[in-house]
Amino acid sequence: MSIVTLVSGGLDSTVMAILAKEEGLTQHPLFIDYGQLSRDRELNACLNNLSQWGLPNPVVASLGGYGTLLSSGLTDRTKRVFEDAFLPCRNVLFLTVGAAYAFQNGATSVAIGLLDEAFSLFPDQTKGFLFEAETLLSRGLGKPIRLVAPLMTFSKAEVLSIAKAKGLTGTYSCHAGSETPCGQCVACREYLGLEV
Repeated sequence: MSIVTLVSGGLDSTVMAILAKEEGLTQHPLFIDYGQLSRDRELNACLNNLSQWGLPNPVVASLGGYGTLLSSGLTDRTKRVFEDAFLPCRNVLFLTVGAAYAFQNGATSVAIGLLDEAFSLFPDQTKGFLFEAETLLSRGLGKPIRLVAPLMTFSKAEVLSIAKAKGLTGTYSCHAGSETPCGQCVACREYLGLEV
């Protein structure tokens, strides 16, 4: 069985890719450049970690215009990185591109690194969203595609624990894209165990 893994260089997607490898799945890693401020650091972390774990280099989907058209704190330095973090339909974009790429490569599933929805901040991070997106994308492809979120039963603290047990280092999750993590964005606050 083969699967498209949506990888960002961050902790959650890297742990997800490692777990998929341990399950013996053939992966087609896909990195989405949606115009995020952290693109270069994310991609560098992604390339380094996938190589270190013996996984294929990701294909990069260059969709930078999305972040230019629909700016948020993730794509526009004039906005607040925490308070303006919502980028409408970001996960819809990721899953749509992932499903089309899966179709092209004969893969049957797309994996996304969503965590337990008890910790979700946005409407496109829930089981209900994933179920409905799967139905829509299967209809759009004319054949079934599975959308899976292998970490959806885990909190960030539990994912951190898995990463530590595996010796995973060198991920990058800061939305600000700065050399030193900002400590203020959603990703940094989750990593630090702060309220989001």
